[in-house]
Amino acid sequence: MRIPQHLAIIMDGNGRWAEQRRLPRIAGHRRGVEAVHEIVTVCREIGVGNLTLYAFSSENWGRPDDEVSALMSLLSHYLRGELKTMLDNRIRLNVIGQIDRLPANVAAVLRETIAKTADNSEMTLTLALSYGARDEIVRTVRKLANKVAVGEITPEDIDETMLSAALDTGMLPDPDLLIRTSGEMRISNFLLWQLAYTELIFSDLFWPDFDRKALLDCLKEFSCRQRRFGLTGAQVKPEK
Repeated sequence: MRIPQHLAIIMDGNGRWAEQRRLPRIAGHRRGVEAVHEIVTVCREIGVGNLTLYAFSSENWGRPDDEVSALMSLLSHYLRGELKTMLDNRIRLNVIGQIDRLPANVAAVLRETIAKTADNSEMTLTLALSYGARDEIVRTVRKLANKVAVGEITPEDIDETMLSAALDTGMLPDPDLLIRTSGEMRISNFLLWQLAYTELIFSDLFWPDFDRKALLDCLKEFSCRQRRFGLTGAQVKPEK
């Protein structure tokens, strides 16, 4: 089975999972946190080097205040509860998105966890928080425009490599595989630049039901894909 160097996941369906069971939506989010723990564990075991989870989008701020507050509380609880696991398993925490929009107490826990795991090198777990890809691209363009304005670079210096490096994900390789749960078939403003040649798999399972078996099934399907990057099949060397 071929293991992606970088796996990205849109974790969708917590609310609908709860509604189907006539539970409050927060119950689905709590069960979703348990699924995160399981999937992170499996990815670390099988050798995924980079795992990026779409945890909270910039559009999610528009949800009811009580749900947003509960999600922020769950995030803080998850970070505190998983710190020892990250340290024991040499997992480095990384974050992309507008972190300054998060509540101060949540941002403090986030920064503390990032600092304490900074030297870990076996796997990078990236949480996309208050993240939107269009916003990321706009912020990156402004950053490069400012460099042009002060004479650090010229417009001609800007190429795909420079833009990629200036994105929130500049320290990461582009995802090899994106998985979205809940049966929805869209990427919802997630990693628009980075997904240019990423393989996409859509699972009908709601995120709380997405477990080890479901992940391994997706990876088996990924292993059967031929990634051509614009070339012909005959030109592509088999991946190991």
